[in-house]
Amino acid sequence: MSEMLDDQYLEWLYSLVGRQAENVDHWHLMKQLNSREFVYLPETPSDENRWEDGVALRRKFMVRHRTINVDKGWLEMGCTVLEMLVGLAERLSFELDGTIGSWFWHLIDNLGLTRYSDGRWSGRAIDQAIERLVWRQYSYDGSGGLFPLQRPHQDQRRVELWFQMESYMLEMS
Repeated sequence: MSEMLDDQYLEWLYSLVGRQAENVDHWHLMKQLNSREFVYLPETPSDENRWEDGVALRRKFMVRHRTINVDKGWLEMGCTVLEMLVGLAERLSFELDGTIGSWFWHLIDNLGLTRYSDGRWSGRAIDQAIERLVWRQYSYDGSGGLFPLQRPHQDQRRVELWFQMESYMLEMS
C-alpha cells in the first residue's frame, strides 16, 4: 500500500468522525489508534463482527474514491482499533439517534482519551488505554472500556461488545 493512499484513508476515516471541537485536531490520536490492531478474544468470539465492521470501512473507502489498484494484502490485513471504533460508531448511529462522529467521540471519551489533542499529547497514556480496551483490562463494570455501566449484571470483560453496548443503551434511556 502506498503511503499516499494510507494517508488518504486515514483522512477519510477522520472526516467520517469530524473534529471533537472546533480548532482542535486529534491527528496524533487517530494515527496511534490506526497503528494498533484490534483483536477479538476466544471468550468473546462474536466480537469478530466488530472486527468485520472495521475492515468493511476499507471497501467503502475504495468505492467512494473509485480506487481499484489496491494491494490485496491491504484489504486482508487485520482491523485497526480506529477502524473498529469508527465501525462501532457507525452501528450506534444506525441503532440510535446521533451521528457517527458524535458516537465516536462519546466512545473516545469513555476511554478517557478526549483530552489528548495534538496540542496536549501523551502517547504512553493512549497506548495504555488501547491495551486496556484490546485486552479487556478494564473494570468489572466496564469502566475504562467503551461502555461503563452503573449496574452491571455480569463481568463486562467477558461480554461481547455488542451486548455491552445494549446494556449501556438501556442504562442511558
